[in-house]
Amino acid sequence: MQARRLPAARGAFWFFEGIRLFRRNPPLITALTLVYLLIVQILTVALPGVGPILLPLLLPVMTLIVANGCRLVDLDRRPDKAGLLHGVAGNFPAMIRLGGLQLLGAVLVILLSMLLNDGTDPFAALLTLPATPNMGEGAGAGAEAAAEAAAQAAILGKLMQVLLLAAPLIIAFWFAPFLVGWDRVSPFKSLFFSTVASFRNWRAMLMFVAVGITLAGVLPGFILIVIGQISGMALTAAFVALRMILIFLVAPILTASIYVSYRDIFQSSVDTNA
Repeated sequence: MQARRLPAARGAFWFFEGIRLFRRNPPLITALTLVYLLIVQILTVALPGVGPILLPLLLPVMTLIVANGCRLVDLDRRPDKAGLLHGVAGNFPAMIRLGGLQLLGAVLVILLSMLLNDGTDPFAALLTLPATPNMGEGAGAGAEAAAEAAAQAAILGKLMQVLLLAAPLIIAFWFAPFLVGWDRVSPFKSLFFSTVASFRNWRAMLMFVAVGITLAGVLPGFILIVIGQISGMALTAAFVALRMILIFLVAPILTASIYVSYRDIFQSSVDTNA
């Protein structure tokens, strides 16, 4: 299993190539991404007892199905059941074993996070959606806008802490579902190859993460702060509009970009005839 070593600029290329791929079939990539996000939401919010255990187990399968949609678009093939389940059908036990490893890693991250937060669950704040400001006017609206900005900053701080702790886990599992599903690499070896490929291309990975954080976090937060300072009444509409853009545009593009990152580094590994 050979991973190419790419320059830093390639990380930005993954994002722009993701845009190009998304534009070729927006309904398919958007639908798959929305179903993915909906399942995550259901498992984490609607099933608080069982969901957090099931989610890591199912994430590799869910990730591969979404990537299969991007792969079909990339190969100019019509989506079908066989194409969407490529690498999952006949390989489900290995994918679930990979999910078990992801569950173990998630438990370790939670334990470390709780140690750093005096035993409190850091994910509780992340799963609590901040209240959207109402359409009040005057000083009340300004106070709500300030409170909203403070809440967003606090959540962002918690998220950054969790991301730093989970960075080794993210690196190990970045390419793992594709390696297990498409290349039939064993779950343990896929973590090794994913880690090696990520470190060989750390500049490109860092560039891609910087672009993603800027578009999905920094830029929307800056826009909300600016609008909140100008008009508390407009903050509600801006909040809803930005959320829709993140869900229906940015998330599908990032999904396609992750597929592109695998294709770019393990280009010869994808069987275009499968």
